[in-house]
Amino acid sequence: MKKLIVCAICAICGFATANAQAKFGHLNTQEVIQAMPEYATAKTEIDALQKQYEADLKLMQDEFQKKGEAFEKEQATLPENIKQRRQQELQDMYQKIQQSYQDNQHALQQASAEKMQAITAKVVSAIKEVGQAGGYVYIMDMSSGIPYISTTLSTDVTAQVKAKLGLK
Repeated sequence: MKKLIVCAICAICGFATANAQAKFGHLNTQEVIQAMPEYATAKTEIDALQKQYEADLKLMQDEFQKKGEAFEKEQATLPENIKQRRQQELQDMYQKIQQSYQDNQHALQQASAEKMQAITAKVVSAIKEVGQAGGYVYIMDMSSGIPYISTTLSTDVTAQVKAKLGLK
């Protein structure tokens, strides 16, 4: 019986010692990503692409509006077959505008995802390097909406990850 109690105490002490040696870290990846020059470049490129798409769409909408106004003015004097053809042209034009808008939104999302994937991969690699070098068991991302991270029981490694990426 004494041996069983002694073994239990040794096991508990060993478990407590193992837990005391475990290192946990936390960081804010959004802060790291926004400090990266690659992020600024990607954001600028995406914003420029969005402005280009908006300008193209505006031209299409202006043309649609002009044709619609012209149709409204001469509608009463047009023969029925021409009136129907122009209405169909306007409807086709409207559908083309809607399709262009959807295509542009999809293209923007895809371009953004591609650019962010490379940036995120770089950050993840730096986090892994910091984790391995520092002997961390786990590094948690505070920007991911985790309800609670004890900042007293874990180490903030944001600065180390930034340093690994060559950021200030």
